[in-house]
Amino acid sequence: MRIFPEQLVQNLERGLRQCYLLFGNEPLLKQESLDIIRQTAFTHGFEEKHQFTLDKQLDWELIFDCTQALSLFSSRQVLELTIPETGITTAHTNKIKELVPALHDDILLVVQGPRVNKAQENSQWFKALVQLGLFVPCNTPDNQQLPRFIQQRCKKLKLQPDAEAIQMLAQWHEGNLLALAQSLDKLALLYPDGLLTLIRIEEALNRNNHFTPFQLVDTLLSGQAKRAQRILRQLESEGTEMVILLRTLQKELFVLQNFQQAITQGEAMFTVFDRHKVWQNRRALYQAALQRLSMVQIQHLIRSLARMEIATKTDFDTNCWPQLSQLTLDMCNIHISVTPNFSH
Repeated sequence: MRIFPEQLVQNLERGLRQCYLLFGNEPLLKQESLDIIRQTAFTHGFEEKHQFTLDKQLDWELIFDCTQALSLFSSRQVLELTIPETGITTAHTNKIKELVPALHDDILLVVQGPRVNKAQENSQWFKALVQLGLFVPCNTPDNQQLPRFIQQRCKKLKLQPDAEAIQMLAQWHEGNLLALAQSLDKLALLYPDGLLTLIRIEEALNRNNHFTPFQLVDTLLSGQAKRAQRILRQLESEGTEMVILLRTLQKELFVLQNFQQAITQGEAMFTVFDRHKVWQNRRALYQAALQRLSMVQIQHLIRSLARMEIATKTDFDTNCWPQLSQLTLDMCNIHISVTPNFSH
């Protein structure tokens, strides 16, 4: 069974499951979910906690030893297994499948790790654990989900933001949920009446948004020009390496070029997506870009990126940010001329 982090407290009030899977890319949500599981488990007599990381040095016998200890002689136990960012080996998945039948009422298993894809969710070891309990995906809300997340968070803190306040909080904290949580806690202390307006937020907070090159890519694929410019300015202010941005965009443009070529030759768009195993949640992005950009436009963008990369690598005084800003507008089909300037 799958539930979201905001549903976890209510679910725990109905009783504990034998296993909880906390997987995702958002540290705040994983830590908060883990904390509430630990607190609830302690009130149910799970007073011992054992933590293991599924790396090459792990001795699985230590884990299986924990399952042999019964509550008649010891406290009930929480077993916490952490899968590293590098992923999980076949040897570990086999051991997990062995562990499942060894679990009992005096063992509460918590497994946490990085974000999982559909193939991983459908693996035998993952399904075996889900059958025992709950899968709680702890992923960072995207810019469309973030306002709803903020509303839910505000409700818990008895804050009442208006629509403009929610929009401002979302813009200032996108990609940085830890800063958002801290900001809302601060606002709750500053304004006991709970009313949040644009003016109050501007007086109390600084910007804490954080973006990655991948968010820029997704924004450009969907054609959101204003948002792309905002992300680009933030990446520049944070000192993001120009070459990293250029290579990230170049990779996506080559993908679009291959897709557009196949479509031009008569292949259906969704057949192309199936053949290249494009995830369902990314198909709408690619579809929007392919409908907006012709093969000629895509090739022009690739050549522009190549010129910027050469300039960046051959002259350390080169400033390609204005040209990159122009390219993001071109990729969104917004044509506003920027005067070429490859130097300070």
